[in-house]
Amino acid sequence: MNAAINPYPYHIRDVHISDPFIFPDPASGKYYTYVQFVDRDRFPEAACDEPCFYVLESEDLIHWSKPEICFRKGDFWADSDYWAPELHLWRGRYYLISSFRAPGRYRGCQCLVADSPKGPFAPVGDGPVTPRGWHCLDGTLYEDRHGKPWMVFCHEWLQVYDGQICAVPLNDELSAAVGEPIVLFRASDGPWTAKGGASGGYVTDGPFLYRLKSGVLLMLWSSFSASGGYTTGYARSLSGDVRGPWVQHPEPLYALDGAHSMLFRTFGGELMMSLHCPNRHEDKRILLFEMEETFDGLHVYNEVTGNWYNHIGGVAKPYAYRAPVVEEPCFRTDPRRKETAE
Repeated sequence: MNAAINPYPYHIRDVHISDPFIFPDPASGKYYTYVQFVDRDRFPEAACDEPCFYVLESEDLIHWSKPEICFRKGDFWADSDYWAPELHLWRGRYYLISSFRAPGRYRGCQCLVADSPKGPFAPVGDGPVTPRGWHCLDGTLYEDRHGKPWMVFCHEWLQVYDGQICAVPLNDELSAAVGEPIVLFRASDGPWTAKGGASGGYVTDGPFLYRLKSGVLLMLWSSFSASGGYTTGYARSLSGDVRGPWVQHPEPLYALDGAHSMLFRTFGGELMMSLHCPNRHEDKRILLFEMEETFDGLHVYNEVTGNWYNHIGGVAKPYAYRAPVVEEPCFRTDPRRKETAE
């Protein structure tokens, strides 16, 4: 297909992204992900002179659209970070959650809202829903068994040394907290975690909650392991809800310098995990894994993008192929919605 008319010219091997969150939209039958920077050489028309978010769209998880601006700073309070955007469908509207910061203020998590996954998004509330005086990031949305929303987020190791995973109840508009924050666990609780960062603190990143078919509630989260660099692990809630207590799985889920992971189901019904790897900014790419779940845990079945071989990091870096992998991804189940599969 001619590149000039191809609506999906951006191959997953080329998508430069941090903290990839993949949202399968039930209304459009498309997948969406969000980035805060753009390849200005490849997409000069998309360049923006103020902080913003771009949206990418895909039908098959491999070929993605050109970046389009879905949120501009305008008179919004924050002018830096715009980290780890993730999309959630709540009460019929689309909420983009991210971490924001402004000079003289701590980083905090806030929601943006739109009537379409492509935006335009507008701020919800007057500021972050994470606690005042806390240095926070990587907020994610969780709906409890009573249908009430929570923000699960990281209390930064930069402020507390031993990074925390916390939760705070929200109002139905997702505009403000309606209770006190709860510390769910700390980075050092993970048996696989190691000190990271220049000062040697314990890092928590990227919480994501997922309920297994058995009803067991898991939380994926990220830190650094002693040998593998950026690492994904998970914990299990003994109560089956956000308050825990949380028990850490003893072994990491993925420990080859790839993390900030999330789970989603394709339109073909396959459980997938996405993360970025390696943890070097200029080389970050999406890795997609086909997953298998047990009664109370998860396993990687296969990595399908080929990005692992082209951008491998951590302890496996010496095993990278000398020639780039060009084999096309092969899924167990076609990820396209059935109406578009012909």
